[in-house]
Order: sequence, then structure tokens, then C-alpha cells
Amino acid sequence: MNPNPISTAARAGSLNRRRFLRGLGVCLALPAMESFLPRRLTAAETGEALRATTATGAPLRTAFVYFPNGAIPGSWTPTGQGRDYLLNKTMEPLAALKEKIQVLGGLSDLSATTGNDGGGDHARANGTFLTGVRIKKTGGNDFHAGVSADQVMAQQIGLITPFRSLELSCDIVQNFGACDTGYSCVYQHNLAWSSPTTPLTPEVNPRQLFERLFGAGPRRERKQNLLLRQQQQRSILDYVQSDARDLVKELTGRDRDKLDEYTTSVREIEQRIQHAEKSRAGAPEPDADTPAGVPASFTDYVRLMYDMLYVAFQTDSTRVATFMISGDGSNRDFAEIGITDGHHSLSHHRNNPEWIKKVAAIDLFYAKQFAYFLKKMDNTKDVDGKSILHNSMIVYGSGNSDGNRHTHDNLPIILAGSGGGTLNPGRFIKHSDAPITNLYLSLMDRIGARNIERFGDSTGRLNNV
Repeated sequence: MNPNPISTAARAGSLNRRRFLRGLGVCLALPAMESFLPRRLTAAETGEALRATTATGAPLRTAFVYFPNGAIPGSWTPTGQGRDYLLNKTMEPLAALKEKIQVLGGLSDLSATTGNDGGGDHARANGTFLTGVRIKKTGGNDFHAGVSADQVMAQQIGLITPFRSLELSCDIVQNFGACDTGYSCVYQHNLAWSSPTTPLTPEVNPRQLFERLFGAGPRRERKQNLLLRQQQQRSILDYVQSDARDLVKELTGRDRDKLDEYTTSVREIEQRIQHAEKSRAGAPEPDADTPAGVPASFTDYVRLMYDMLYVAFQTDSTRVATFMISGDGSNRDFAEIGITDGHHSLSHHRNNPEWIKKVAAIDLFYAKQFAYFLKKMDNTKDVDGKSILHNSMIVYGSGNSDGNRHTHDNLPIILAGSGGGTLNPGRFIKHSDAPITNLYLSLMDRIGARNIERFGDSTGRLNNV
């Protein structure tokens, strides 16, 4: 692996082509506008700044979305093959996007299955999913994994954008102690690793993520600015009104509509966070493990985090992200869809038809939220007139395949988006027992990563994607 980060000159050129709305403690990145089409790159910049860019010059985004405990194969696996495939029950929410996704069969997490470490399949599933490296089993605070695929990409292209990468989750994070049969808890609570001993703890608090995306200055200043806004009962948009009025004078009619839609979306996200904060503050017995700003409804929580990931991609604030919705082994209940049993407990269904039905319903729940995210991406025009989804590569899957048997072969994997025209969606492809890291190598090629011949336990590039 050769990180070869983007040069300072190329990064400066990239940022100079961005537009922001600025105010006291606020830096609101804007989506691409036709009124400010990127200038032609100089020869010095062409070799660097065009990486992680489509053939049309639009940003190429990559995200890895993880759901826990595998899936019920009989409800997940499509019928037919190639373009003649039919979605199964779990993927029904994706029916309108069938031509925008490809279902990848036959991919395995080899590093989660090899070795003789005994139990701990949830830790291994989570800890190896993006690294392809067998994790160290010593328990407690002694851990060792590998650099994750998202961070290999971030090391190559991260300096193009304000945020090298974003890490999100809707799960409680525990980075100490032992959790799964002697494995350190850190494996189940982190998906991204910048080094074998450095997990990148995901942001679980919607308020903190919002302030990172739209606040200005270091963390301490952002916190002070938030307190000021809360005391004055003002929106983050109130501080950029003057800048916005000046900007509108330079915009075309379509860009004015785009700006209005964008600021409305930002305000709506802000209001949802404020509502959640007030609800938590007024709860008679607030859950000490749940940060303020987390909606009481898990559906609302997941969608709120998806919405902020969408905005981060829309504004080109980052081109690399991971979203671990919940860590493997999660025993969350889903009372809002009528399931009061824990997900992990149900996944060990021992062929009990009622338990299988409940797990399939949970799989369907996660698929619905993913479809919500993809539809927003697909309905948003990018700078080149294509959709943001077209100019993205979104991996959705789990490091467990059958949660009942703790298997790690034939993983449930979807690859959404067209990669700017370099991917071939609208198909169900059964690959021949290939490591999932082969897929990651192929995605790395598409962002322009250099000198990466092997990653983790890969055996080559994954063809026919």
C-alpha cells in the first residue's frame, strides 16, 4: 500500500472551487451549482485533483454501510441471475431502484472464518469486514486488526475534501473490555481502522455530527457557538443570511431553487435534532447511554444519520464514509415494528419459523432505511446532470451471512450506484467464492488509488462488477 496523499497545491485548487456560506461560527458548504462550474484544471493539478472523480468531472463517492447479524438467506437471495433476476422479500423496498443496484453473491469474509480461535464470530465479522485481516484475540484493551478499505481510500484521496472521511453509527460505542468470547469490544463497535491499532470511533450523536459538518473552528469553539445559538434560540441558517443574500444575486434560477431546497433540508435536519434533544431532556427516566439529540424512534435515528451522510456527499464535504448502523451481535429490539425480542437472540433461531419470520422482518426494516437513503441520492442532480447515486459506489452488507450458523461465506452484499459509469448495475451476479476484499480492490481502482496490488486477504480484482 502506498498512500501517496494529494499534494497541497491540488487540495488548494479543489477547495478554491468550492462555495460556502459563512457566519459567526458557521461554515455551510454548498452543493455544486451550475453557476459556478469547476474551472478547467491546470496541468499541475490534473494528475492529482481528478482522482476520485468521474469521467464528467463530478465527485465519485464511496460508502460502506453495515447491518448486523447477517440475513435470512431464504428471504434475501434473489431468484434468477443477471438482468433477469427478481428481488426477494427482504429487498422489496429496493424495487424502484432495481436498475441502480447489483446484488453480489458468492463473496466471503475469509478472515472471519480461518484460524482456530473458537467462538467470537460477531467480533470477527465486524472486525474483519473492511480489513480482510484476522483480528487478534487477547481480550480487554489489547487489540490488533488492519487498515480498513475506506481508510486506504481516504489516505489516497481524503485531502481533496474538507473531511478525509466520515464514520457514523446508531449504536452505543464501547472501546474497552472484552465482549465476544474473549475478543476486545473494540472490534464490534468500530468498522473503520486507520492503522491495525487505531480504530476510528464512529459518531453516534446527531448533534455532534451536525456541528462537525456545519460548525466552524475547532471543537471547543463549535461547542461555544452551539451554546450561543441555543441561548438565543436561533438557527444555524440565521448566521449566514447576509452571505446567502449576496450569493443569490449570482445564481441562475435553477440554482436558486437548489439553494432553497438545500437550506430547507439543513433546517429540517436541525429541527429534528432539536426536537430529539427536547424530548430526551423531558423524559422522566432518560437513558444514560443515549446521547441527547438521538430520536426515540430507531427509524428516525437511522434516517437522520442517513440524511447527514447524504448532505455530506451532496456538498462534497467527504468522498469516503462508513455507516455501521449497529455492530454485529447487536441485541436491539424493534418494538416499533412489533418485535420486542433482541435481534441477536432471534438470529439463533434454530429453524423456529416464528423466529425466522421476525429476523426477516428486521432485515426488511434495515433494507427500507437503505432504500430511503438511495432514493434521496438518486433524486438529487449532481454537477454533471447525473444523479449523486450514479456518481457513487455504496456497499451495503454484513460480515455474517447466516446468523443462526455464524457463517461468513456468501455474504449478503449489495453494491449500489454506477461509480460514475464504471459499474454495471441492474443485475444479480453469483461470484465464485471470492473474498470480499477483491471487491474493495476493484473499487479502489475506480477512485484512482495507486500502487495497491493486494489488500488484506484479496486474491485479485473482482471482475464483472
